[in-house]
Amino acid sequence: MQQSVQFWKYGGPEVLQSVPFEPLGQPLADAVLVRHTAMGVNFIDTYHRSGVYPVPSFPSSIGVEAAGTVEAVGPLAPPALLGKRVAYAGGPLGAYADARLMPADRLVVLPEDMAAATAAAGLLKGMTAEYLIRRVYAVQPGETVVVHAAAGGVGLILCQWLQHLGAAVIGTVGTPQKAELARAFGCTYPVVLGKQDFVATVRELTAGIGVGVVYDSVGKDTFEGSLNCLKPRGLLVCFGNASGKPDPFDVVRLAEKGSLFLTRPTLFHYTSTPEDLALSAQRFFDVVANGAVKIHVGQRFSLGQAADAHRALEARQTIGSTILVPEL
Repeated sequence: MQQSVQFWKYGGPEVLQSVPFEPLGQPLADAVLVRHTAMGVNFIDTYHRSGVYPVPSFPSSIGVEAAGTVEAVGPLAPPALLGKRVAYAGGPLGAYADARLMPADRLVVLPEDMAAATAAAGLLKGMTAEYLIRRVYAVQPGETVVVHAAAGGVGLILCQWLQHLGAAVIGTVGTPQKAELARAFGCTYPVVLGKQDFVATVRELTAGIGVGVVYDSVGKDTFEGSLNCLKPRGLLVCFGNASGKPDPFDVVRLAEKGSLFLTRPTLFHYTSTPEDLALSAQRFFDVVANGAVKIHVGQRFSLGQAADAHRALEARQTIGSTILVPEL
């Protein structure tokens, strides 16, 4: 019997339950049937589960990223997809499952030399890194930028990609061990929160000027400090809230601190069309293919251990990317 992880109310990891379901039928319209090989675990999944990002209805499926093989195609889907190894990052919830139906235009075909586990661990995070450093703020060679959670899944990709672009990275982490990992993956100046003042470090390393951009996925705990790291007309990119949402903010303070900019982007708005999706995915595939970015899978859990995966992620006990695999 196939399994799917669902939840019936908002709450902690304990609300996630693995439930059986019958084999899916023939896809309709432009949908395809994807048999999953690996599924990505991302912070956005915890936001859906906890209610930070409300789900449409209950019971709800969960998960937005996976890789696998197309086993059937609907009458309006491209026939050439049949049998292809594919991945997706976004779209309807439901990636935590052995198999699912997906709109064909939300899939990307995997390069022949990319493992499904790599795609499931890296596609969402890789495309997130792509739009952050290529389109939200186009980082230039010689720049210094700040990356919070530098040893996390997105953080490790950002550090490597930014190094490839010729930028220096000041990256915050939670432990000395994570500092060494971030350094190994391209972080120029790891900063251990709680042991070092990251704002003072940024000011010292930039001769008091500050940086042009801060990439902040932590939220409440780092928001104020992130603003204080910016030089005049700098940009704070808040793309996550692992520590909770920042407190309400008076926008007049952006002027007081140097005509600063603030944005809260999402991957969906940067991959909403098939063209943008293909562009972002291809840029990610390219930097993996040329060796500039390596995907670090730090943790693997079985599908039935999804709650344990969420506990580890929220406790900041993970490094790199986390994936789920079908039950053995």
